[in-house]
Amino acid sequence: MKLAGIRVLDLSSFLPGPYLTLSLADHGAEVIKIEQPGGGDPGRQIGPVDGDVTVFFRNLNRGKKSVTLDLKTEAGREALLALCETADVFVESFRPGVVKRLGVDYERVRERNPRIVYCSISAFGQTGPYAARPAHDLAVEALSGVLSMTLGMQDEPALPGVPVADLLAGLQGVSGVLMALLARERTGEGDFIDIGMHDAMLAGCLNILGPAMAHGEQPVAKHQRTTGGAAFYRTYRTADGRYLSLAGQEPRFVESLLGFLGRLDLQALCARGPGPHQQPVIDFLAQTFLTRTAAQWDASLSTLDLCYAIVKTLPEALEDDNAVMREMVLIDEAGRRHIAPPVRFARQPAAPDLRAPALGEHNGVFLGAGRAMHVSK
Repeated sequence: MKLAGIRVLDLSSFLPGPYLTLSLADHGAEVIKIEQPGGGDPGRQIGPVDGDVTVFFRNLNRGKKSVTLDLKTEAGREALLALCETADVFVESFRPGVVKRLGVDYERVRERNPRIVYCSISAFGQTGPYAARPAHDLAVEALSGVLSMTLGMQDEPALPGVPVADLLAGLQGVSGVLMALLARERTGEGDFIDIGMHDAMLAGCLNILGPAMAHGEQPVAKHQRTTGGAAFYRTYRTADGRYLSLAGQEPRFVESLLGFLGRLDLQALCARGPGPHQQPVIDFLAQTFLTRTAAQWDASLSTLDLCYAIVKTLPEALEDDNAVMREMVLIDEAGRRHIAPPVRFARQPAAPDLRAPALGEHNGVFLGAGRAMHVSK
């Protein structure tokens, strides 16, 4: 696999950091998850249990190894620094300043291993007026302006279905780690990577920032091309109470559907771009889609050149034909389902280990049986 031979020390918890290191583990890196004795990663207690651990924890930490260390003790710190001597990557997600107080900050770790790639993920990065401020995904989405463009039917901010800031930060972290490892091949030196979820969220807004950047104006979400202002980029209710989405505004898609429905006279309104002038098209489509069930529309629309989809539930999504054919849902020996790595290589493909580690399961492997008992009390 691509990352075989790379050792990663993962001090992160919850979602952004574990999502980063999951990608590395799925492609062959040895990821050693450093957890606090007693409880470990809070993800071990989040959501339903399926097997020995929660699905939340398993989904983000499969294939990793767990070592418990109390970093508030000298023995725990020294054990971690000793592991750093043989590591390639170090990932942590504490609030800025915590690793320095613990004595495992980049400067201290670099003294033991100048080749190490050290990645810190936090809500607002290591510098700036918000650096010490606690935050999870929702607050970051609010401060980045994303929630002001994610509105419900009453034009009020709607809770996002997935934690986009967490995921974007994790993905930016993967990119940063891999770039640093590539540069290390040329220079022999590691690097420090500062990932702020707030930074990642702003960087993910490039397609909606036009009015704000050009004119200093807040876009009216319901008039924009991807947030409600286009008849061919929104959801519609069907006769059975389900929903379908239209998700392609190119002229050929507009012509395909409106021609099928016998209303090519509305095509000119869509050609003018997003905005209130498209309301007659929206009204027509809304009334039309209410006349048949989601399954009936799916059967008809599938014959057209059209970007659309039925809004599926999560259980339906796991059984989706495309997901199954693409082997995105893996089944382990116990019959439990897992999501496959989405990056596909023709050579050296991922071979994920689907088992999640028990808390401290690998203390004896990496710390020595006697020493493990001492540092993890």
